Amino acid sequence: MINKIKLDLKKLLENFYLEKYNSNISIIVEEPKNSSLGDISIPLFTVVKTLRRPMPELVNEAVEVINSCNLPILSVSNVGAFINLFVDKSKLSLAIIKDAIEKDATFGASTIGNGKNVTLDYSSPNIAKSFSIGHLRSTMIGNSLKLIMQKCGYNTFAINYLGDWGTQFGKMIVAYKNWGNKEEILKDPINKLTELYVKFHDEAEKNPSLEDEAREAFRKMELKDPEYLELWSWIREESLKESKQIYDLLEISFDSYNGEAFYNDKMDSVVNELEEKNLLVEDQGAKIVNLGDDMPPALIKRSDGGSLYITRDLAAVFYRKNNYKFDKILYVVGNEQKLHFEQLKRLISKMGYDFQDEIEHVNFGLYLSGGKKMSTRKGNVTKLYDILQKSISMAYDIISSKNPDLANKEQIAKYVGIAAIVFADLKNFRGLDIEFNLEQAVKFEGQTGPYLQYTGVRIASILRDKEFDINNCDSSLFEKPHYFEIVKQISQFQATIERAAVETSPSIIAKYLLSLASSFNKFYSLEKINTDNEVVRNTNFALAKAVRIVLNEGLRLLGIHYLEEM
Repeated sequence: MINKIKLDLKKLLENFYLEKYNSNISIIVEEPKNSSLGDISIPLFTVVKTLRRPMPELVNEAVEVINSCNLPILSVSNVGAFINLFVDKSKLSLAIIKDAIEKDATFGASTIGNGKNVTLDYSSPNIAKSFSIGHLRSTMIGNSLKLIMQKCGYNTFAINYLGDWGTQFGKMIVAYKNWGNKEEILKDPINKLTELYVKFHDEAEKNPSLEDEAREAFRKMELKDPEYLELWSWIREESLKESKQIYDLLEISFDSYNGEAFYNDKMDSVVNELEEKNLLVEDQGAKIVNLGDDMPPALIKRSDGGSLYITRDLAAVFYRKNNYKFDKILYVVGNEQKLHFEQLKRLISKMGYDFQDEIEHVNFGLYLSGGKKMSTRKGNVTKLYDILQKSISMAYDIISSKNPDLANKEQIAKYVGIAAIVFADLKNFRGLDIEFNLEQAVKFEGQTGPYLQYTGVRIASILRDKEFDINNCDSSLFEKPHYFEIVKQISQFQATIERAAVETSPSIIAKYLLSLASSFNKFYSLEKINTDNEVVRNTNFALAKAVRIVLNEGLRLLGIHYLEEM
């Protein structure tokens, strides 16, 4: 609601300058760094520069306009070119708290995406490899963005673009034919397949001709050799079982599991279109598209006729545009794929289409182990399922020591353990590399998921079996800084969600929740919430209830369960 006042002031002044001076001026409305100056500040430097009139005259004029509006503002003053406003904290705060409680889980909902479609491509593990801790980033960033977009009114379509095609399957088939044992693999499919993949690369270093065998095996797959396709299908099916286990544990679902192989019969039409538009050029037997002096060419077909990743992605984006009618498509893929998506967008533009700007690469950094990149081919990966189980076990031990008589400890530990892993990822700006620290992530204090869950549980405990009358509150309490600070943060929930959607960054919500929880815990240390004074008690309970609503919904948007007890 404070943001609404800021928007109303912005619109009020912009309309005034347009009507009086026929001038379009963008007005900045912000919060001063020093809260003693006011709750809202409006710098008029742009106005002075545009209208070229004396600053005191323009400041006085703007103050008159603001004073004439019907907004909950107590006082208006100025320091130089800054107009500072104090809002009616009592009146405004009560309105914000009531709004949060009345709307409950729908509080913070936005309409910025109403009528628009967003397609999200995320998780996308490579078949025949362990689902490692490294896959968590795309999976959880993508899942959170889907929930955030839905909260903003977008229609979403989530795709798990499985890495189920490519030369790596040629490598797997060569490894299986040379060293594999089907009975052994069936006992422990992913671990055994991963061992074969690692062995292939170890052996290929000594015998480079294995790489040629792998390319030939993949070529046979593309030529639909029955034996090779049967092996590929079996490996894909066994791999999906492990992925499904992870998704079930994280409670993540997709609208489509169409992977790279789904587009095998859809690439020829795209290649033909490139040919018809005279964009394809032969280069040493391969087919490429020149994308300009500032970008390497896009390799569309290898000299042996084999397809490439960008060819499939090009076929995929046209299929998705035609079938899902997206207004925006988000590819939640690592930093290292930046050039790939720049090439994809340039290709679409050169083909004469105008939706290249609807494509967004939501990039993210790596999980590091001892400062080094993890690599399946070198065998130095940490399986995500093992990490999740360890985190859940650690959470169970902590909960058991703190609350040994707690019912449903196993279920609660599961939610806490998963929250620890997920939040440890999402609290970081996605573009950065992360050195994962499990012991730090599972702590119940500090910047962790369990800390946020515990704060919510603390409030649930305060409010349990309590009744309060929000119409019988002492609104003057909101004049106190530690009361009003929380109200301000609550009022920023919708704007925070919208910013996270626009910047495709769940960390914005994660940091916001940490700040809100910190403010509430400070409030908890300063005030006796369940006081004997009924009016004060009503006020405290109402404020606590609003905080819990925001914490619960914020955690949900990150893909984390909130709890009633722990």
